[in-house]
Amino acid sequence: MLDLDLLPILLPAFVAGLLVLSTHVLLGRQVLKRGIIFIDLAIAQVAALGAIVAHMDHHIEELPFSHVWMPAIFALAGAGLIAWLSKHFADELEAIIGCFYVLSAVTAMLLLSNDPHGAELLKQLMSGQILWVNWSQLILPAVVSVAILVLVALKPQVLEGASFYFLFAIVITLSVELVGVYLVFSTLILPALALNKYQGKGLLPLAYVVGFVGYLAGLILSASYDLPSGAAIVAALAVSAIAMRVMLSMKATQQMS
Repeated sequence: MLDLDLLPILLPAFVAGLLVLSTHVLLGRQVLKRGIIFIDLAIAQVAALGAIVAHMDHHIEELPFSHVWMPAIFALAGAGLIAWLSKHFADELEAIIGCFYVLSAVTAMLLLSNDPHGAELLKQLMSGQILWVNWSQLILPAVVSVAILVLVALKPQVLEGASFYFLFAIVITLSVELVGVYLVFSTLILPALALNKYQGKGLLPLAYVVGFVGYLAGLILSASYDLPSGAAIVAALAVSAIAMRVMLSMKATQQMS
């Protein structure tokens, strides 16, 4: 049973999820279209690596907003490298991006190996702390999300070519800060994957429905049964995506018969 006293905590967490969804559904479709599934994990891990470097250097950590611009620098550098690789090693890009992710993850582990709080920081960056998001943390992501959605609406071609990678890096940097690497990957891929085999004008709203249901159900499960919020939302997103895929498959079968 959901404790209504938890609503002040759940509401900003849910809004954070909606902000992440607002841009990730669009970007996730592009990721599947390009066949670069690991790019979100790779860029998210590189952004997390930037946060770790900022944490380890106290001079950087004390600078204003270092928890935002340091991961952004790393993510943009990673995006630039991947954009370059996409032009010169297109046939091997997915494999290289996978290696890029693994190397970033291993580097993070090595940097934190002697840090007494390293395991906790790594867990926070991977699984996220969405339940502890406050309203002030949502201001910058909200502004950036609206700006990106307006940009895509006015200039859809921004999702094509190398500009996609840099736009992707900016979005991922802010999302990792809010929800962690695992939820970033799940939010990008699962709603897009649920509708990947189908075409039509009304499908994009359905992708948002998958994400909306997943975040809402995951947060309620997390609060009701004291489950890790990130893991609960990922599981709920997966169930939501499978349910949508089954419904669309049944509808397609009925139309063919």
